[in-house]
Amino acid sequence: MAKTSNNGPSYNELMQAVRGKQFQPVYLLMGEESYYIDRLCDAIVENSLADEERDFNQMTFYCTRETDVNNIINAARRYPMMAERQVVIVKEAQNLLKLDDLTEYVNNVLKSTILVIAYKNGNVDRRKKLVGAIQKVGVVFESPKVRETALPQFITDYLKSKDVTIDNASRMIMAEYIGADLNRMASELDKLCIAMPDGKKEVTAELIERNIGISKDFNNWELKNAIVTKDVYKANQILSYFNANPKANPPYVTVPILFNLFAAVMQAHYAPERTPSGIAQHLGLQSWQVNEILMAMRNYSAMKTMLIIGKLRETDARLKGIGKGNDTDADIMRELIFFILH
Repeated sequence: MAKTSNNGPSYNELMQAVRGKQFQPVYLLMGEESYYIDRLCDAIVENSLADEERDFNQMTFYCTRETDVNNIINAARRYPMMAERQVVIVKEAQNLLKLDDLTEYVNNVLKSTILVIAYKNGNVDRRKKLVGAIQKVGVVFESPKVRETALPQFITDYLKSKDVTIDNASRMIMAEYIGADLNRMASELDKLCIAMPDGKKEVTAELIERNIGISKDFNNWELKNAIVTKDVYKANQILSYFNANPKANPPYVTVPILFNLFAAVMQAHYAPERTPSGIAQHLGLQSWQVNEILMAMRNYSAMKTMLIIGKLRETDARLKGIGKGNDTDADIMRELIFFILH
C-alpha cells in the first residue's frame, strides 16, 4: 500500500484514522498514484458528513489555471450550516498557478473546516511554504506510483476486502493485462465480483475470460511462463493466437512485459547473493515470485539474457517504425520469440 516519505502516515493508517472520525483540519494528498488520493477524498467526505449535511457543507473545486485561490480560502473560512463541520475539497490542485497562496489560510485554519487538497501527477515541492505549514497542523500524504511487482498483492487485498479470493494464475493474468492503473484495476475487479455466480467467492480464469475478455490459455502471463520454462510449442501457439487477434493482444503490451522479465533475470544473475532469499531481497520480490526468476536463470545464461534485452530494445524500435521495412508486427514478434527460445 502507498506510504509517505518523511515518516508520514501510510494509506492504511490514514484511512483507519478517517474511519475512526479522527480528522485533521488540512490534508495535502499528492503523488503519481491517483487511486489512493481518490479513495481518501471519498472516505473523508463519507465519514465527516451525514448524507443530509452534504448539500450545504461540502464544496468541491475542480481547478484550472484560471481558478482563483482566494475563492478557495473564502470557502474554507465559511462556517458550517446546521452541522459540526464542513468539507472543502480542492481537486486537480496541480493546475493552480498560485497554490502556495493557500498558506495564508493554513497558518490560521478554521477548526470547523476540513480542507482537502488533491494534487495529482506529481508532488508539491516540499521546500514550499505551504507544505511546511500543512505539516504543522495537518497531514501531508504522498502516493507514489505502485510498482508492478506489488500488483498481485493489491489484487489479493482488494478482493479480500470484499470477502472474495483469487488463485495465483488469475491474479497474475489480471496484473499483466491491466497493469499499474489501480483505478482501472479496481473497476475491473468490481466487475468480476458483480458477475460472480451466486454462492461463489473466488475469481477464476474462466470468470475473467467471460467478463473481461482475457483468454485463460492465451495471454501474456501464459506466454511469459512458456518462455521461462522454454516451452517452444506453447510459446509459438500463444504467439499465433496473439498474431491472429492483434487488437486484444498488441505487441506494445507484450514487449514491455518480456523486457521487465529479462531485466529482472539479468539483475538476479549479478545479485550479491544468488540464493532465493538473496535474490528476493535484491529485486524487492515476494518469495513466491522468485521461483520464476530462478527457473529463467537456469534456462538463460547472463550472456543470453543480455542479448535478449538487446533484441527486445531493437524489437521495440522496429514496432515503432524504426528500421521496420516491409515486416509486419507479426513478423517482428515471431523473430523475437524465435531469438529468445533458440
